[in-house]
Amino acid sequence: MRRPTSLELMLLATIGLWSLNLTVSRYILTHGFLPLAYGSVRYLLAAVVFCVMTLVAEGSLRVAPGDLPLLLCAAGVLYVNQVGFVYALHESTASVLALLLGATPIFAAIAGVLLQTETLPRRFWSGALLSFAGVALVALGAGDEVSGSLVGVLLGVLTAASWAAYSMLITPLMRRYSASRISTVVLSATCVPLTLTALPQLGDQDWNLGWAVWLLLAFATLGPLVATNVMWFRSLDRIGPARATLAANLQPFVAAAIAVVLLSESLGLLELAGGLLIAAGIVAARRRVASTQPGE
Repeated sequence: MRRPTSLELMLLATIGLWSLNLTVSRYILTHGFLPLAYGSVRYLLAAVVFCVMTLVAEGSLRVAPGDLPLLLCAAGVLYVNQVGFVYALHESTASVLALLLGATPIFAAIAGVLLQTETLPRRFWSGALLSFAGVALVALGAGDEVSGSLVGVLLGVLTAASWAAYSMLITPLMRRYSASRISTVVLSATCVPLTLTALPQLGDQDWNLGWAVWLLLAFATLGPLVATNVMWFRSLDRIGPARATLAANLQPFVAAAIAVVLLSESLGLLELAGGLLIAAGIVAARRRVASTQPGE
């Protein structure tokens, strides 16, 4: 039996950490952390870690002045993404959000069309319609009191769409800067509006959360936000975005399974059918969608 290569192990570790992130974040939000307080603290910690890593490895955080508008635009989109992410988990469940994030490659392709960076074949639109039908089924299934609210589903769609837009925005910057430098600048800029928005919750937050919540916060920061960034971009460099993204498409279903097992969440038949339709739409589209660091 063939042993897995270091690259395969790296991709599996990345998918595993991304998948665990939804369950861990949902647990943190249901055990005392307010949504925006959690998001702002986590992103601030990640920005500091990326800053130290980049300075040690590269000795500079400098970016060209002409690239600042695009970086700030990416930070604005990431701000929307993070607000959508924490409130989607707050209003719905980790398993439902995981299935909805499966539609991210479709949104990334549509973002590419809107930004005029690519054209898409007719078969893609057939796959997109199939995936959106799957999103609709997940929304119908999540309307019951077991799985969460329609608001949570809409926020989940916003999370997937905004992550796709963010991915497309930073793609040109990858030709000039390392992933760590981009992450340092963008996360630092995102922290400003995120912290300002979170001020009321930061003031109301009870910080006596227990060691388990703080340990999970450290994991959610260092694992899904920092470590996966390094592993994912090394994978992209070695095998290209098309093959790496195919592996990443496993993540929503692994994440949903983990949430069901560890959080005792339940998925109805409509939600399961919707998840399968989303996956079928991705397969039917059969196009190369390059994704970047899909860890929220």
